[in-house]
Amino acid sequence: MGDDSEWMKLPIDQKCEHKVWKARLNGYEEALKLFQRIEDEKSSEWGKYLGLIKKFVTDSNAVAQLKGLEAALAFIENAHVAGKTTGEVVSGVVTKVFNQPKARAKELGTDICLMYIEIEKAEVVQDELLKGLDNKNPKIVVTCIEALRKALSEFGSKIVTLKPVVKVLPKQFESREKAVRDEAKLLAVEIYKWIRDALRPPLQNINSVQLKELEEEWVKLPSSPPKQSRFLRSQQDLKAKFEQQQAQGGEQSDGEDEEETVTAVDPYELLEAVEILSKMPKDFYDKIEAKKWQERKEALEAIEALAKNPKLENGDYGDLIRALKKVVGKDANVMLVSMAAKCLAGLASGLRKKFGTYAGQVVPTILEKFKEKKPQVVQALQEAIDAIFLTTTLQNLSEDILGVMDNKNPSIKQQASLFLARSFRHCTQATLPKSVLKPFCAALIKQVNDSAPEVRDAAFEALGTAMKVVGEKAVNPFLTDLDKLKLDKIKECADKVELAGGKKGAGGGSGGGDKKPAARAAPPAEAPSKSAPPKKNQTAASKSSAGPPKKGKPSSAAGGKTKKSSDSKELTETELSVEVCEDLAAGVLPASCLQQLDSANWKERLASMEEFQRAVETMDKAQMPCQALVRMLAKKPGWKETNFQVMQMKLHIVALIAQRGQFSKTSASVVLDGLVDKVGDVKCGGNAKEGLTAIGQVCSLPWTAEQVVSMVFAQKNPKNQAETLNWLANAMKEFGFAGINVKAFINNVKTALGATNPAVRTAAITLLGVMYLYMGAPLRMFFEDEKPALLAQIDAEFEKMQGQSPPAPIRFTKKAATEEEGDDGEEHEEDGGAGGGGGQDTMDLLPRTDIGDKITSDLVSKIGDKNWKIRKEGLDEVAAIISEAKFITANIGELPLALKGRLSDSNKILVQQSLTILQQLATAMGPGLKQHVKALGIPIITVLGDSKPNVRAAALTTLQAWVEQTGMKEWLEGEDLSEELKRENPFLRQEVLGWLAEKLPTLRTVPGDLMLCIPQLYACLEDRNGDVRKKAQDALPTFMMHLGYDKMNKATGKLKPASKDQVVAMLEKARTVMPAKPAAPAKAGGGKGTAEPSRAASAPRSQPANEDFADSKPEAKKVRGGGAAKKGAAAKKPAAKGVKDDEDKSGPIFILVPNAKEQRIKEEKQLKILKWNFNTPRDEYVEQLKTQMSTCFAKWLQDELFHFDFQRHVKAIGVMIERLESESEATISCLDLILKWFTLRFFDTNTTVLMKVLEYLKLLFAMLNRENYHLTEYEANSFVPYLILKVGESKDVVRKDVRAILTMLCKVYPASKVFPFLMDGTKSKNSKQRAECLEELGCLIEGYGMNVCQPTPAKSLKEIAVHIGDRDTSVRNAALNTVVAVYNVCGEQVYKLIGNLSEKDMSMLEERIKRSAKKTPAAPPKQTATERSQREHPTNPNATFLRKPAQEDPNKLNQARQNAQHSESSHPSIPKEFQLDLDMIEMDQSRVCELPDLVQHKLDELLEPIMIPEPKMRAVSPHFDDLHNSTASTINFVISQVASGDINTSIQALAQIDEVLRQEDKAEVMSGHIDQFLIATIMQLRLIYSTHMADDRLDKKDIFKLYSCIIGNMLSLFSMESLAREASMGVLKDLMHGLITLMLDARVEDIEEGQQLLRSVNLLVVRVLEKSDQTNILSALLVLLQDSLVTTAGSPMFSELVMKCLWRVTRFLPETINNINLDRILLDVHNFLKVFPKEKLKQLKSDVPHRTLKTLLHTLCKLTGAKILDHLSMIENRNESELEAHLRRVVKHSGNLSGLKCDRGNEKTGLRTEDRMSKAKVSDILTEIFKKIGSKENTKEGLTELYEYKQKYSDVDLEPFLKNTSQFFQSYVERGLRMIESEREGKARIQPSAVIPQHGADSTLSSNNEELKPAVYYERLKILRQRQGLENTSRQGIGGGEDEPQQRPPISSLLSSKPSVASSTDMLHSKLSQLKESRELYQQEHNAHSHSPTHTHTRSASPAANLDDLKKRLERIKSNRQ
Repeated sequence: MGDDSEWMKLPIDQKCEHKVWKARLNGYEEALKLFQRIEDEKSSEWGKYLGLIKKFVTDSNAVAQLKGLEAALAFIENAHVAGKTTGEVVSGVVTKVFNQPKARAKELGTDICLMYIEIEKAEVVQDELLKGLDNKNPKIVVTCIEALRKALSEFGSKIVTLKPVVKVLPKQFESREKAVRDEAKLLAVEIYKWIRDALRPPLQNINSVQLKELEEEWVKLPSSPPKQSRFLRSQQDLKAKFEQQQAQGGEQSDGEDEEETVTAVDPYELLEAVEILSKMPKDFYDKIEAKKWQERKEALEAIEALAKNPKLENGDYGDLIRALKKVVGKDANVMLVSMAAKCLAGLASGLRKKFGTYAGQVVPTILEKFKEKKPQVVQALQEAIDAIFLTTTLQNLSEDILGVMDNKNPSIKQQASLFLARSFRHCTQATLPKSVLKPFCAALIKQVNDSAPEVRDAAFEALGTAMKVVGEKAVNPFLTDLDKLKLDKIKECADKVELAGGKKGAGGGSGGGDKKPAARAAPPAEAPSKSAPPKKNQTAASKSSAGPPKKGKPSSAAGGKTKKSSDSKELTETELSVEVCEDLAAGVLPASCLQQLDSANWKERLASMEEFQRAVETMDKAQMPCQALVRMLAKKPGWKETNFQVMQMKLHIVALIAQRGQFSKTSASVVLDGLVDKVGDVKCGGNAKEGLTAIGQVCSLPWTAEQVVSMVFAQKNPKNQAETLNWLANAMKEFGFAGINVKAFINNVKTALGATNPAVRTAAITLLGVMYLYMGAPLRMFFEDEKPALLAQIDAEFEKMQGQSPPAPIRFTKKAATEEEGDDGEEHEEDGGAGGGGGQDTMDLLPRTDIGDKITSDLVSKIGDKNWKIRKEGLDEVAAIISEAKFITANIGELPLALKGRLSDSNKILVQQSLTILQQLATAMGPGLKQHVKALGIPIITVLGDSKPNVRAAALTTLQAWVEQTGMKEWLEGEDLSEELKRENPFLRQEVLGWLAEKLPTLRTVPGDLMLCIPQLYACLEDRNGDVRKKAQDALPTFMMHLGYDKMNKATGKLKPASKDQVVAMLEKARTVMPAKPAAPAKAGGGKGTAEPSRAASAPRSQPANEDFADSKPEAKKVRGGGAAKKGAAAKKPAAKGVKDDEDKSGPIFILVPNAKEQRIKEEKQLKILKWNFNTPRDEYVEQLKTQMSTCFAKWLQDELFHFDFQRHVKAIGVMIERLESESEATISCLDLILKWFTLRFFDTNTTVLMKVLEYLKLLFAMLNRENYHLTEYEANSFVPYLILKVGESKDVVRKDVRAILTMLCKVYPASKVFPFLMDGTKSKNSKQRAECLEELGCLIEGYGMNVCQPTPAKSLKEIAVHIGDRDTSVRNAALNTVVAVYNVCGEQVYKLIGNLSEKDMSMLEERIKRSAKKTPAAPPKQTATERSQREHPTNPNATFLRKPAQEDPNKLNQARQNAQHSESSHPSIPKEFQLDLDMIEMDQSRVCELPDLVQHKLDELLEPIMIPEPKMRAVSPHFDDLHNSTASTINFVISQVASGDINTSIQALAQIDEVLRQEDKAEVMSGHIDQFLIATIMQLRLIYSTHMADDRLDKKDIFKLYSCIIGNMLSLFSMESLAREASMGVLKDLMHGLITLMLDARVEDIEEGQQLLRSVNLLVVRVLEKSDQTNILSALLVLLQDSLVTTAGSPMFSELVMKCLWRVTRFLPETINNINLDRILLDVHNFLKVFPKEKLKQLKSDVPHRTLKTLLHTLCKLTGAKILDHLSMIENRNESELEAHLRRVVKHSGNLSGLKCDRGNEKTGLRTEDRMSKAKVSDILTEIFKKIGSKENTKEGLTELYEYKQKYSDVDLEPFLKNTSQFFQSYVERGLRMIESEREGKARIQPSAVIPQHGADSTLSSNNEELKPAVYYERLKILRQRQGLENTSRQGIGGGEDEPQQRPPISSLLSSKPSVASSTDMLHSKLSQLKESRELYQQEHNAHSHSPTHTHTRSASPAANLDDLKKRLERIKSNRQ
């Protein structure tokens, strides 16, 4: 007893483990009571017993064991955690309980098993029981079988999976133990109750006696199916229903349940698949080709035997099927044909869905073979084709069947119809939608009228079957053309038909089962939803699943019902004779009305019409004889009516009759002609259109449109044509696109596009735009062959429509509307779907080519050749065939198998080529592609496993292209996808899962077969590859949205316990982020979502999908981050610990451990720990971080941070924010860990957490900045890349915060180091991320200059520039903005840095740079106030560009200079206070700012010339009233407006420039802008020529006014020689081109005063020739002549005028020879002769060019003599030059007379003087002079010396000294010399102040040894020049008189207030000139930094005056501020 007392005191759980059995017995009893007492199933008490339950059931003492079993049963029933014990407990029960002799023990053991099943553990229990069947102890086997039987009996076949049970059942029948056999028999009977005959095949091989016994037992069973009597915990609703039924004893749901069970199990599923390919005879392929039929027969017999296996293993049967197909098609021995057919039938029924891939190849051959008469062959073929039908869908075969329906051979037609009849029996309303039925009915109706009776009968049978399946109502619209007799025959057939399911409505339950294993493969729970709903819902379902019409047959699903139903009434109306019509009309119209109809007096006719209208308005609809009335209206004068009032009324009455009466197409035909004739009439057109619309409403728009368009194009009246097309465009918008047969009038539209009348063309293009709304991109394919110009217009129209969705129809065809009410309402839905979406529909309208014949056996063998080159040839041929055909039918012969082979080719180039061909195929075939998904689509998925990324990318692109055409349904059906995922290839898995995650959210329904992928998905969740795991997690929510959480949770039952816990946790997480299913789209038909790639639907559909996807993605990842923690945290913390937690939280959250961070950095460097670098955080990273944190984070905080509930994260971050200030030092010491934890949060998708994270980070970086802390490399590397990931977030608010953090980051980490991270970010696949990173890069460059660009600016910029060609607009814009930012910093150098860009990208960039230059003047002038903050980091994107270094710290000035900004004067003695931007302050009256204290400074220093930097940015004042305000930016702005597309804007701008040019004292401000102004003018001239003149809407007077302004301006400009000479060669060339083109423009003569305009142009040309720089103009004319001769298309007159100009310039040569750069001219002549050698010149039609050139050269030789040969310096390879030889001849010929013949005597003296002076001396003197000019102090002196030197030695050659300087310096020197000359001559025309040019023109020489050599810039310019063919080294001449400008009224007087119609056109621009302009700007900016003396803005002659001016301005500012 003493022993007893010991254990009596122990707790229950310890008693249960005691070694004394009594103690255990007592423990079990108490445990049982305890278990029954605990009410909370989640109580912590249960956890204590988790590990003990197995001991309860396996107790060695029998008595104790019994009690233990009872206690275990109670535990399992009540404990929430019981499920965890299933495996071990059931295993214990099987081995230790089922062998007990006591019945009670076995009973309890069985109850335990059943209880586990009840708590959702059926799979585990079943597995353990099945394992028990292998036990050697027969008692255990018997009890296991009994337990299985009970489970099945109580829970039913849905919960107990029968397949594994049936698999082991035959083995039990072979047992030696009778008890086992008997129990097996009982189990077989029980199974038979549930699955009926499906059990027969698996048991066919058992002992015949046993089978017989079984049969006897089976017969006794009741026919009603059994019901589930015990329910799972999750089925409580079913349980309640069941109990309620039991109580009522009702049988309501019998029928429904019966169907459920019938479809639940398919015998096929219970069979084991047999692998037969390896068992085939080795010599099969040789034998099958043998000449002896016996050998062929042997081969077939072997296959026949193998094919008899009821279920076959999947494999590559392609070759076998091809061989069998060949026998069927070509073998002459009919016996072999039938054998081969049987083999095919066997393969089809054994492979089921897997055979679908081959169906398309075999069916056409079988159908063709039906020509065979022998019954045995026909029967075998029928069996084969029937078996094949069950493996695929009717849609997939439709093309092939329709192809033989009009075959000449009646047997083929008959058998095809019979096959259809048999196939229809297996269909339901859902699987036989209208889109599929319509083409079949059309073909069968033809056969109903066939001459052969057997064909007719077969057609009747097929139509009857269709009627039975889908109902009369659905078929009748297609049968309107049949007479009653035939209709009755069809109905009779329909009554006889027995459907596969035995009843009509439900669409054949078992038939569906036979046909679609897809339905069965889904867990049975889905079955009722497929077949159970009553009929009406099913029709709706059919609409959604059917999707668009399948193949290329032109079935407009949209128009189907509407059109037919209206036809059904109207077609019967016969045409009435005139007499009958008159009688009918007399009955309803007043007599007077009829008499006056054709009266000669129009007033009487009008009165008659009024009576007519009154009569129609009051007439009853049923009584109205529409045809009679419209014939009366058409009676003489009918539509030839001359009085418009009468005509208007007549047309109005037609509309009234159509609206009010029963108007038929016959009536419509009477009036349409008349209506069409009046459509274009100005007065009657509106009424005519109203009539057409009314007819469209009653006779359907498609019919009306077809008639109207064909009629109007039969006429020749362009007005009618244009108006008809306009009407149609409008009507389409009003009626919608449903049923429109595009093919019917596409040719007429093409005719319209080619019309001479612009109105017709415009109308046609507008119509195409409307059609594009509905049809999308395929519409363009009809017009591919049009001329490029026209195509461009069409594209422009399409572009306008881009992104718009079609308007909802506001009119409907009346008849359709009324007939289709009632239960045909769904029809509308489908019609609307196909019509609205339109995408698929249009694919049906495209004319398709059958390329089947071109895929010859030779081609196929080529593709499979051993030599890769021949394989490539084959593929090239295929590509050529497809591209030539453009659109193809689904028949592509044996191509699928051939291409499939190439997808696994060892040569990757061929794999990629095959993928390209498959993409091509997708576009070309359209929807017909569906039938090739299994054969060719699935192999594409296999390619996703390729190791090369580019091959995978190509495969993915191909896959997307296919899915776009086919939809997803075909891909998800069957086992193919799950088979692919079984391959343990990480690449394949991650690509496929990524693809599914993207596609599944867009689908509304998916096939049940998706469930087959779940085991693979779970395997991927635990894949060793991190990317695969990530993708699997991303895909999890998308699978769940379709399959549901419960199903997926149930599927985890088969996983190992460790895996299961992990997967279940992920499922829980996925459940929270599961995307909602997309709602049924309003218009886009098709439940498949992506099934039809209609533009209207797919665009909005794909977006939410992607968002869901994006959201769900990192959520799943977070599981991996917090998963381990979750388990730990949840398990570790019992509830009692809560109180203690609160006390803990008061202490510090971070613990400051000295040198801990350094230690971590060291460990990472030594690779002792993992480097923080991953794509998604894996468990090992999370664990490592937890370990590192444990030392320096408060325990409770760490638990919160790694909790699986996101709310805890938010809470933890809240605490961190609160303690940020107080624990700043500790925060910094743990900074690396904090940042690492935040990177984990970036992978969450929970926005709440993310926003909190960003809030903390902003505060953190602000704190770090205050503490002057700088991030270490280690911290930055583990944080910044992950932060940058978030910059691409879809939510704006997140992006904004991340950008703000990046800005702050640059204060604690060098910008130059942030730069590379951002560069990496630009490589992301996320376009938002790319765009944001590029924007941020732009900001960095603006803020910190080019130094941030790491590793080098050139490398970085090249990478940035690549994005200019990105597909995404936002990325393109961001890249352009970034490059513009660089341009703003370093000017023209940007072109060198970015390297070579494509022409398109370069033009975009130039356009953007030009635009930014225009925009900058308008930048807000609020800089001064924000200056200080910008110094740290500019917030405004333009800030850096706007900053004035004047206000910067001195140490920042250098940086400012490097950044190529306008630095302030480099004069040392000017105090900083005066370097204010006065212009800016003066203008900005609004803001108060503190002025610097002026009093303290001595003003003496200011007597030096003051240099005020020219304001770069300011608001534009459009007038030039005050020279001080007329800065370069204003001029730039006005000039930019000259090129405006709006005439008025341009005229305004020209007027302003004219104001300046007309005042000589102001005109000088234009200096430096001449090229720019001329370019703008040239662009405007081109714009007028190409656009305005062609635009009929524009008033020609406006154009004339614009021309006048332009020419007036030019005359002013070219009357001032100083300005005229600034025009560069390239610009002059363009200008001359524009002017000559204008002179030759015939349209100008048509304008009033056109002649006067041409005279002005003539005068202008002469002025240009005289006043321009002679080198430039001569050069320009030579190049222009060359161009005009090269382009033969140009007018000969053009070349002639160019040559006239050349002659004129040549005539001036004697006067101008000294100012001409002969080297350049000779180079141009040399280039000309290279293009046109002497021989070629002589061959031209005219000899004038040859003569012109000779004259020019002769004149030059004459003027310069032998010296001309010294001017060939610029020509390379002079010896090869024709020019040199020619010149030598001329010189030789003319002797040395040229020197004497010189016109100027003083030249000779000049030459002698020069000879006398030694060259060295000259060189020294000039070098000295130029040094002076280049120095600051002696500029003026230098210029004066140079002038005097030139006077003295007029012939001195300055070229060597000037050629290495900039253009600016040259013009500066030249201007300076001119000024001195004019001063000396006393003219003083130009202000002395302008000696130093206002434009900051400079010499690039500097006093202190030239820091920047001119050669540097020269080199850059040279490169740019070469790139653009620009040559600009002109040396301007000196002096030269000026014509007086013409006296004429100022242009502003021409301005009128009437705005003109703006014509939008692309701005034409010449790159050449643009480069010139930007180059000068660039130099101008650079020169500011080379410490040049010339960058000054001297405002008046004397320094004193300057000072006064400055004082006044400062006073003015002061007074304004007070």
